[in-house]
Amino acid sequence: MANTNSNGSSLKNILKVPDVKRRLLFTFLILVVVRLGAQIPIPGVSRDVFASWFASQANSAMDLFDAMTGGSFSQMSIFALSITPYITASIIMQLMTIIIPSLEELQRDSDGREKMKEYTFYLAIVLSAVQAIAMGVGFYRSRYLASNTMMGLIIVVVALVTGACVLIYLGEEITKHGVGNGISMILLFNIVSRLPQDFKTLYDTFMSGRNIVKAGLALLIIVAVIIFMIVFVVCLQAAYVKIPVQNSSKMMGRRSVGSVGDHIPFKINSANVIPVIFAGSLMSLPSMIAAFAGKTPGGIPGEIIKVLSQSNWFNLSAPQYTIGAVIYAVLVVAFAYFYTSITFNPVEVAERLKERGSFIPGHRPGKQTVEYLQSVSNSTIVIGAVGLLIVALIPIVFSGLFGANVSFGGTSLIIIVGVIIETIRQIDSKVEQRHLSGIFSK
Repeated sequence: MANTNSNGSSLKNILKVPDVKRRLLFTFLILVVVRLGAQIPIPGVSRDVFASWFASQANSAMDLFDAMTGGSFSQMSIFALSITPYITASIIMQLMTIIIPSLEELQRDSDGREKMKEYTFYLAIVLSAVQAIAMGVGFYRSRYLASNTMMGLIIVVVALVTGACVLIYLGEEITKHGVGNGISMILLFNIVSRLPQDFKTLYDTFMSGRNIVKAGLALLIIVAVIIFMIVFVVCLQAAYVKIPVQNSSKMMGRRSVGSVGDHIPFKINSANVIPVIFAGSLMSLPSMIAAFAGKTPGGIPGEIIKVLSQSNWFNLSAPQYTIGAVIYAVLVVAFAYFYTSITFNPVEVAERLKERGSFIPGHRPGKQTVEYLQSVSNSTIVIGAVGLLIVALIPIVFSGLFGANVSFGGTSLIIIVGVIIETIRQIDSKVEQRHLSGIFSK
């Protein structure tokens, strides 16, 4: 039985559990190490030169990448790649389990999942090496390195790959001995570390130099928008559809046992933040390639890059570039359909229901059940994708209309809310083992 439902008492209950306190302290210390490492510059890189180059880039993908690295990228620290190679590798491995049957088999048992983690780690090293080489060569050709020699290039590549490996290792240690998923916790901490700078940018843009009435009104609008987005994301992440399931009854002697109602929870936003990341990365790829190559395309290629860049959308002085937002919306919906279609198999779910003698009321086992599950999936994909677009586009609209250029956007907010909710749930499960109430306990 839970002792209390109040949040204050729930927080006290968390601190009453020695194991949770130890895990929280361990996680905090590791995250401090991560932030200290983010301040160590890469040998041979001129920070001032690179900072000037980064400031000259109007590239939304680079802003998002810098936010996910906690500013390590713009400072060119040894953690400049952060844990993004591991995140990319995890997504690739998840997609590969659908394509390669042997990987799907590995994913089903605990030993196989450990093997999959090894494969993901190796793939992350390969991806970090590719990214490091591409960045290093680009900086070498543009003479952004303090020591513009082949040895200087090698040092940069080795430092970037080593930094990524260290962060992956620290993330795994948090998962084992701390709270939450370590990779997600590092990503969350990196994003949150940029918030003070973003709030300062908002203050300088909308409040600095204005009278108290205008500044107060601007503050109220900013707070209202932030609160709305947080509440909306929480609802979007927590919302799900209950698909009713009926378990077939069995005769035991003279009694009928079974026929118990159940349900399949189907998340509204089953694809999470992945469609937004995929769509944003794909649209920003041309401008990123041009930036690292040190080229400034003109003519039609230059106009295409401007259309694809989020920094040019909803700008009243150049409304023609806002067509990029339409392309972005189409890509988000398309990636949501694609990702959900490969992670949710209605045929497999229908077969499992049939094997255990369960059925969805009003739908026959087999083809009808598959068609119903597919229709539910299609409906929720649209709702989830529209929700993602609302969250992702609000900061872009404000940036275009009012020039509020902050690294904190809809993508960052979805990541923050998702990681915090999952971490609190994990902590609650440990607290409830001691018959105490957690934050989400009923």
